[in-house]
Amino acid sequence: MTRLLVVNADDLGLTAGVCRAVALAHTDGVVTSTSVLAVGRAFDDAAAVLQDNEELGLGAHLAIVGEDPPLLTAREVPTLVDRSGRFPLSYRTVVARGVAGRIDPADVAREFRAQIERVRGIGRPVTHLDTHQHTHLWPAVADVVVDLAGEAGIGAVRLPGSARRGPLGAGVRVLAGRLRQRLASAGVATTEAYAGLDEAGRLDARGLDVALRRAARADVGSLEVNAHPGEAGDPDLARFDWDYRWADETTMLTDPVTRRLVIAHGFRLGTFADLVAA
Repeated sequence: MTRLLVVNADDLGLTAGVCRAVALAHTDGVVTSTSVLAVGRAFDDAAAVLQDNEELGLGAHLAIVGEDPPLLTAREVPTLVDRSGRFPLSYRTVVARGVAGRIDPADVAREFRAQIERVRGIGRPVTHLDTHQHTHLWPAVADVVVDLAGEAGIGAVRLPGSARRGPLGAGVRVLAGRLRQRLASAGVATTEAYAGLDEAGRLDARGLDVALRRAARADVGSLEVNAHPGEAGDPDLARFDWDYRWADETTMLTDPVTRRLVIAHGFRLGTFADLVAA
């Protein structure tokens, strides 16, 4: 059995260096898909990468967290921004606001719709939706993302997962189970398995090997591996206190050994468009 593997590089548009690294990880490596951050400072660089790499699958990396401001004004999305008109830095704030009932799904829908339209303006079909820091695991955000996928005719949405022990991993699995049901009821595709949340910013050859082995052992038909390539010494990444090993991920993704590992575990590389067409 040959299984579909989508290697998706997140954060295209975060910095110009990230854009160059994603392009390299695609042309010289195993990255088949990417997700564009519509609010990213290097959005124009992201658009250029996609125009030069027509086989690279295009997703929208929808954001209601991060240090950047929304596309819409603070007055249009008041429950999503702080006093300075910017998104909160962490998903934890989104969860806290969600628990308190202080996030208006209508605000989320307005901002996400604007971000999707900006990504579609690149002039390429959008193959899937996902979110910055996986905020669509939260039910109110999940419902908006699934509805917008149907509205925009986008056939797939990322389903994050976690194998981590403890409350965080358990919480992700519970929320992911709800999201899977929501996607199935809406007829929106997703991969059978996923890796990348636990390994965020530290995905190495061993971690990839473990993910591929686990998926092959479970006899799944499709797997998404979520990566974060970047450039060594990128000064524009210094503002993010994420402790990500961006350049190490780029090195792993472009190593010929990685492609051989994919093949050895019985996977074929593809995009979310292949998943929807299957």
